[in-house]
Amino acid sequence: MPSEAKILLVDDHEDTLYALESALAPLGYHLTRATSGEAALKEVLRGQVGLLLLDVRMPGVSGLDVVRYMRGVEQTQHIPVILLTGFGLDAELTAAAFRLGVADLVMKPIDPWSLRTKVRYLFDAHERAHALEREVRELRARLKDRDDRDDRGARGHGHTGGRVVPAQRERTDDDALDDALDDVKHDVKGDVGDARDDARHDARDGANDRA
Repeated sequence: MPSEAKILLVDDHEDTLYALESALAPLGYHLTRATSGEAALKEVLRGQVGLLLLDVRMPGVSGLDVVRYMRGVEQTQHIPVILLTGFGLDAELTAAAFRLGVADLVMKPIDPWSLRTKVRYLFDAHERAHALEREVRELRARLKDRDDRDDRGARGHGHTGGRVVPAQRERTDDDALDDALDDVKHDVKGDVGDARDDARHDARDGANDRA
């Protein structure tokens, strides 16, 4: 089943949005756009956003303001963000961005080859993590339903027959599920770091191929 998640492109300049859409179109993802920080926040809170490409400097609510708000809301705090800037990567901006958990900073004008590589890694990693979380929730619901039936059956017979009682088994199952989810989240964090390195390598190789 194709993903319903979308990539949100945020910039107050129409030409930048057009360049981003043109660069990412070959990936085949669902792209949507916003022209201000306020509009970006509304779109994110509606749900189904799997990645943001976000301009740093915008009138009113800046890109960093958007990320700060997102990190304080449970439903949006883990959405990966790529910040876009046309004013250079000074130390203060870089430090502030990575303190907020921004996945990467990209200079404008963009390099389409490099950007596609970063976006593909980050978006796919985020989608894999969400798919696993959905599976874990569904499995926990099935386990709870099974344990509730077992518990009702045990009460009906007046004993447990030496079996593991539901509360003990549910705790064991939950621990195993939490461990599995932690492993995948660790892998996703690794993918974010790998995206930066691979994007640089791919962009360099692409530049050599085009030379």
